[in-house]
Amino acid sequence: MEQKWSIRLIRFAAIFGIIGTYLGSHMSGQMDYSLRPIHAHILLVGWLSVFAWGIFYKVYRVKYKKLVSIHSILGMAGALGLTIGMWMYTLNPFNLGDTFVLVFFIVGGTLLLLAFALFVVITFLTEKTSER
Repeated sequence: MEQKWSIRLIRFAAIFGIIGTYLGSHMSGQMDYSLRPIHAHILLVGWLSVFAWGIFYKVYRVKYKKLVSIHSILGMAGALGLTIGMWMYTLNPFNLGDTFVLVFFIVGGTLLLLAFALFVVITFLTEKTSER
């Protein structure tokens, strides 16, 4: 289970990595840094955190396998929801209602917070394995 989610998380992180670096490059080229917070969250949450979770699952075995799936889904949904929510909150490119955009942003952030909390629990539920 961990191996399957490890590669999924790493691939998801890689997508965020390319989006974040493209956004940084674009901002630099345009000399417009108004999207800095979104750029930072894409790279820190979407790339760095999700990648670290993928590596964790590659290295460690978790006692309760279902938690790996729950955490991974929460983490990916939260990273996606938070960063898209920030983008919509900042630019509102689709002219959606302010309430909808704010709720979308908050739900994404909440899912991500739950993923981090669950990850803390998971780190204490690893199985002892022989050295690799």
